[in-house]
Amino acid sequence: MYLMTTTRNGVSAKELQRQLGVTYKCAWRIGHQLRELMAARDKANNPGPLKNHVEIDETYVGGKIKGKGTGKNVYMQNKTIVFGMVERGGVLRGQVIPDDRKQTLFPIIKANIAQNSTISTDTHRSYRKLNRLGFYHQAVNHHIEEWVRDNCHTNTIEGFWSHLKRGISSTHVSVSGKHLQKYVGEFVFRYNNRQAPADMFQRMLAQISQPLSS
Repeated sequence: MYLMTTTRNGVSAKELQRQLGVTYKCAWRIGHQLRELMAARDKANNPGPLKNHVEIDETYVGGKIKGKGTGKNVYMQNKTIVFGMVERGGVLRGQVIPDDRKQTLFPIIKANIAQNSTISTDTHRSYRKLNRLGFYHQAVNHHIEEWVRDNCHTNTIEGFWSHLKRGISSTHVSVSGKHLQKYVGEFVFRYNNRQAPADMFQRMLAQISQPLSS
């Protein structure tokens, strides 16, 4: 637990195996249990909707399959979609989603962001009509290299995506889509405790009512 909270990018199962003197299978399971614990602590410590000014974006995590040609269908064969929302100067939330259609995204947005909040996005088609849900929506057009317009940008959430991907590739090399949510939860926990990193270990120890899966 201490190792997981004192490293910027987490700890691999091989490193846990070396440090704890257990089998790789045992170390792998311990790592996932701790990631679930991080996600549970984060959920307990940051209840309620995001508000004021929120950035939302989606990203694709996973390596490219060599020798499979080009095109979006080929590109997505080894990718998992992660959706993120971050309140400017506040809490970030992220979750793995099956697709990036508005039918999938709108219920998540409505459940996590307070009405009348400002939402900044890129021009992805699924974000159109967010105004109809009771939000003030503004977008920057990355296709024409527009990254910032007044207070509208998605730099905060995109910075988190960069850290998530670098952390996974440098520490774990790659992770499967099946377990990606646990790694997302781990990195979200660290982001949301970035102002008080020394407190992360104690927050991991705090009791909550939600049990972890076996």
